[in-house]
Amino acid sequence: MPELGAATPLETCLAEAREAGFEGIELGNKFPREAPVLAPILARHGLALASGWYGARLLERDVEAEMAAAEPHLSLLSVMGCTVCVFAEVSRAVHGARTTPLSRRPVLGEEDWAVLAPRMNEMARRMAARGLRLAYHHHLGTVVQSEAEIDRLMAATDPAVGLLLDTGHLTAAGGDPVAAARRHAPRIAHVHCKDLRRDVLGRTTAADLPFLAAVLEGLFTVPGDGMVDFAAVLDALAAGGYRGWLVVEAEQDPAKAHPLTYARLGHDHLAALAARAFPA
Repeated sequence: MPELGAATPLETCLAEAREAGFEGIELGNKFPREAPVLAPILARHGLALASGWYGARLLERDVEAEMAAAEPHLSLLSVMGCTVCVFAEVSRAVHGARTTPLSRRPVLGEEDWAVLAPRMNEMARRMAARGLRLAYHHHLGTVVQSEAEIDRLMAATDPAVGLLLDTGHLTAAGGDPVAAARRHAPRIAHVHCKDLRRDVLGRTTAADLPFLAAVLEGLFTVPGDGMVDFAAVLDALAAGGYRGWLVVEAEQDPAKAHPLTYARLGHDHLAALAARAFPA
């Protein structure tokens, strides 16, 4: 939702991210998408580029067409030194629809899986040849939302297809991020650490709100401010040998949740747990 925080300059976002203690950042709406422009901006703030979201439509177009569409994004990630690409299938998705409730999100049939899995395998192979791991982002309102759908995707695809574990999206979908981290440890390529407010989850689920409406209600928050047991999540990741980024996400309205305050809370809470789970 680009209108949230639209008046906040990118420089402020980056300066406050660094002030809060972060070492890297993911792409967002405010970021230039040309490496010669982006690289010196991030360098000035001492931040690495962790990755960035790519919404694919492999149910609607073949791998050649998808690779052509993804080329500017993949090229930027490669030049910026990223090793993973945040990748989600957004065909038929309702996560960006302002009036469509989550109960009307798409569900794949057998014929859909037969198309999606081999195309994703080929995308992953081509991306790997460029030094990028496909990190599949399960997401509310999309074709891979539930824990069972994550399991199906992992079973239907090759190991080249990695998993992005998102604690907030999986918990909101009724899943268990600790169990998923244990079950899919070899495939986890990237982690989004997002917390949820239990009361808001109950209220927005009962009301069957659209995804963006739930975000505006304050569904998500930073680690340490909600219901997710991040100590258990990080212990499971460490036991599975995970060595990638831990990305703090909140997706909050900055007019209601002061960005630097929450950035510090999320960073400090997660960093303390990570220091224990991943000793040097």
